[in-house]
Amino acid sequence: MDFALAADWINLLSRWFHITVGITWIGTSFYFMSLDYQLKPKPADAPGGPGGTAWEVHGGGFYYVDKYLVAPPNLPPDLIWHRWAAYLTWVSGFCLLVAQYYFNARGFLIDPTVAKIEPWQAIAISLGGIVAGWIIYDQLCKSPLAGFPAVLSTIVFLLIIGAAWAFSHVFSGRGAFIHVGVFVGTIMAANVFMVIVPNQKIVVGDLIAGRRPDPKYGKIGKTRSTHNNYLTLPVLLMMVSNHYPMLYGHPHSWLVVALVVVIGALVQHTINRHEAGDPWQSYGWAVPVSAIALVVAIFVTAQRPKLDLAAAGQVTEARALELTATHCANCHARRPKHEGFTEAPKGVTLETAADLRRYAQQIVQQAVQSNAMPLGNESGMTDSHRAELGAYLASIK
Repeated sequence: MDFALAADWINLLSRWFHITVGITWIGTSFYFMSLDYQLKPKPADAPGGPGGTAWEVHGGGFYYVDKYLVAPPNLPPDLIWHRWAAYLTWVSGFCLLVAQYYFNARGFLIDPTVAKIEPWQAIAISLGGIVAGWIIYDQLCKSPLAGFPAVLSTIVFLLIIGAAWAFSHVFSGRGAFIHVGVFVGTIMAANVFMVIVPNQKIVVGDLIAGRRPDPKYGKIGKTRSTHNNYLTLPVLLMMVSNHYPMLYGHPHSWLVVALVVVIGALVQHTINRHEAGDPWQSYGWAVPVSAIALVVAIFVTAQRPKLDLAAAGQVTEARALELTATHCANCHARRPKHEGFTEAPKGVTLETAADLRRYAQQIVQQAVQSNAMPLGNESGMTDSHRAELGAYLASIK
């Protein structure tokens, strides 16, 4: 088995596993957030105090859920911990990062037109940025800002946008966008591993020792869990962004990231407040604001420097094939020469005039209207080359 095929299998299995455990983690997170919002008040003298209770129906059965605000008087014999889905989501995601972006850094992570760096430097920046992001976020949450949730959330938002801006000045567009997802995903997983679960263990330890648990640990955990909840929708889009060059290929991708975070967070806020039973007038503003942000995002992604196809003149079929042979067919061939591929990506071959006519729309999207291709611009495709290719494709419509 050659290196490229082995890398493909590692990528595939990691992605499959990542999606599976990610769905489990997100589903659990969404369920408990929804449950908290829908709990009904209990009498003060009821078991568990004023935490809340709920009746649910699912799968042909009825469930009765009783919440304790801090902890039950005694440790139950069977305590279910929800943690491994979060851990494994991050581990499998990091394996994907290594398999796709570290093993083939020159193709997926580095763009010499952005920054002329070596693979080891790109990987070091990647790891350093991920670790630094968690440290800064964690210190912010431990600072006095924790007493001002709105201010803290705003600063965390600015931290994410700052990271997006920094990544876009070091990595390729595709690499930068996926790193925002990894940056946020690491914060979310570390919240579980470094804060939420350890705090729960402190409470359990107090129960075992017969001490009254301190409610602050639960409050801290709830704050981090809420952050995770609001960041889920944005990070999901970041993780699939590599399929959409209109996002990561934008010259100001950090602005696209900002809009995605705003849209995702406001949609999640609407869902949360609706499930909490709040009156519409108290949160209804989030719907039009998120809609406006979406319209702005669509407008922003449509506004990018346009190539002057007319200036390229009439481009012959032979010239177009020469361009694709130089810049595309190294990967997009029936027998790719690029060491990172054993077959043409997505089955797209660009070796004949018939190939160009068949995949004209995809070529325009990936290599004319954006610089998503060639990967990492390893072949040094210029704007004039893209304009020539675009002019030819426009002439054969």
